[in-house]
Amino acid sequence: MPAVTRTTCAGRPAWLVRTSCSAMLVSVADGGALVLDHWGGDGGALDGGLNGDSYLPHTPWNRPSQAHFLDGVPLAYSVHGDRAFKEPGLVVARQDGSSVSRLTLSEDHVEGDVLRLVFEDPGSGLLVEHRFAAAVEHGIVVRDVRVENRGAQPLRVERIASAVLGLPPARYQSWALTGRWGDEYQLTRRDLMPGKVVLDSRRGFTSHEANPWFALTEAGQDGPVWFGALAWSGNWSIVFETERNDALHVVAGINPFDSAWHLEPGESFRTPPLVCGYADDGLDGAARLMHRYQRDHVLPARHRGTPPPVHYNTWLATSFDVEVGHQVELATRAAELGVELFVVDDGWFGARRDDHAGLGDWVVDPVKFPGGLGELVDEVHRLGMKFGIWLEPEMVNPDSDLHRAHPDWVLHLPDRETTLSRNQLVLNFARDDVREGVVEQVRALLREHRIDFVKWDHNRPYTEVGWPQAPVERRREVWVRHVRGVYEVIARLRAEFPDLMIETCAGGGGRADLGILGVADLAQVSDNTDPSDRLRVQHGFSRAYAPRAMVGWVADAPEPTTGRTSPLEFRFHVAMQGVLGISGDILAWGDDERTRAAGLIAEYKRVRPTIQDGDQHWLVPPSDRGPCAVQYVSRDRDEVVVFVYQVRGVVGEGPRRLRLRGLDAGRRYRRSGDGAVTTGAALMAVGLPSAFPPPEPPGHTEDWRSRVEVWRAVGEESGAVRQEEV
Repeated sequence: MPAVTRTTCAGRPAWLVRTSCSAMLVSVADGGALVLDHWGGDGGALDGGLNGDSYLPHTPWNRPSQAHFLDGVPLAYSVHGDRAFKEPGLVVARQDGSSVSRLTLSEDHVEGDVLRLVFEDPGSGLLVEHRFAAAVEHGIVVRDVRVENRGAQPLRVERIASAVLGLPPARYQSWALTGRWGDEYQLTRRDLMPGKVVLDSRRGFTSHEANPWFALTEAGQDGPVWFGALAWSGNWSIVFETERNDALHVVAGINPFDSAWHLEPGESFRTPPLVCGYADDGLDGAARLMHRYQRDHVLPARHRGTPPPVHYNTWLATSFDVEVGHQVELATRAAELGVELFVVDDGWFGARRDDHAGLGDWVVDPVKFPGGLGELVDEVHRLGMKFGIWLEPEMVNPDSDLHRAHPDWVLHLPDRETTLSRNQLVLNFARDDVREGVVEQVRALLREHRIDFVKWDHNRPYTEVGWPQAPVERRREVWVRHVRGVYEVIARLRAEFPDLMIETCAGGGGRADLGILGVADLAQVSDNTDPSDRLRVQHGFSRAYAPRAMVGWVADAPEPTTGRTSPLEFRFHVAMQGVLGISGDILAWGDDERTRAAGLIAEYKRVRPTIQDGDQHWLVPPSDRGPCAVQYVSRDRDEVVVFVYQVRGVVGEGPRRLRLRGLDAGRRYRRSGDGAVTTGAALMAVGLPSAFPPPEPPGHTEDWRSRVEVWRAVGEESGAVRQEEV
């Protein structure tokens, strides 16, 4: 069946947008409002019921005079000027100060899997185009909005959401990823009551405190989930408004805080997309839809078919004390362990001795590298590894050659003192000369050296955000133009150096979203490398983002952030949930640690394709105490990888069973190691024990236990293999 079809609903013109597992039905009500008549399951049964009365419950009117209002009606977009009193998705002001728009449908276009609905406001010349793009096989609908000024006078866009989503009356719960530095991506649930709940960032970037992802469930229900994620790395806002009849109104897009966009006649503006979907199998099912979509459509295409490499990062071993001889020693040891990428972190450039100076001067320090950076780059390549380097191109220290030459390049206001954070300021990427200057510097570095990988960092929020060089009517565009400028710079560098891989980092996990992941291959999720904390961080991160984009680090013990100590295997098994990375002083590791680490890296490489490209299932979510387990199934269901953890064991607690998911029930699977064979049906119905054997040596703590089990499908020719109870 086609992804998009024209139809009617309750006598109104309507359009049905279908994916493999859901449907979105929109119609135009009297007065021009765009109604979301249905968003959820399909089952192929919607077509037959669309021509009768609307099946959506409407608000009972308090008195007949309110019958034409849209309160309580789920909308697909809300405009200031609609007959509604809920959060608007669009507010556009005219020269006379009026900001009321009255839109009427003028065109509809069905182009393959894409629906475009065009509305116009004759009074202002405003054109509004809604785009619904169905990623059919992934169960995803991507929405965005474009506005254009077709009138004779300028317009000011004061608010423009990427999408509005309305759900019919019910008791809803919202799920969000919240936290702080070192404790990012905590999955939090909130009962939605009458009124508004707002998630947002006003920090200039995605933020550690919240992430532009959400999920919605009905209270007490484990099944249906509605979800969305905004592809934007700047200020963002998601508003949940519960109406008086318990209908839910969701508005998601660029944060209108301190922001506006000037439209001269003939000019247009397009929002970042909102990626949204529906799953009937809970948060885990919603996450798998997002993972598949990101792997196939979001992450840069150049490296989608190549597994991200096991990498070593020097930060926790050297901090700013970078010296070529020591770096060569670290690289040699990393290669012996089986590392595939060696990354030199902060401290290699300019006058960089600490975080007070040098940022913005992307030239090699001749004291630390008297023979030039090429000496280390060549040695790393000779050792069989790729070479990576740390950059923070969006920032500058006042004590730098760049700032002394161009003090006006930073975000600033002429009559306000600028605030330092980490001793640095933010470059204004809204400016053409700033973007060109940064591209020129980074281009020179990449051309001179065979650099395969860049860790692109970002270590402070934005204050005193101003652009005094711009025309007055354009100055509040700086928040949006800056983010677009960052995307542009990275995209230009990727186009010129197509094999370059990029990791996004912002003080750890402060910038991971579908916008930055469109130009970066990987994301750092936290500066906190404590594995028990990371279980919760990675669980939350993976609700929204694919494991192949998630960087995990194995650090030294005790862990530098929390001071806790855990076994090497536990640290590795946690970091292996996505893209395996190692930091810390590996030169101080003993022979036994190095041998075990090399074995764990080799084990990870064997199962890496299933972890990074398979379907993820959290069997037992992490908690402060007790078991935790996460499973990965290859797309062809030939291989299953299960990580089992015990965090702070509970004395006297009996064993539990871990029932696997997503296997082929009729196939048999063999466990690597002991050769035990059982069926997919048994693994899903009976499962595996969560218990661990008694610790060795006697007296060793029950805390921090972990193991990995790998099951691979076997053919009929293996019938002679003994059947064992699992």
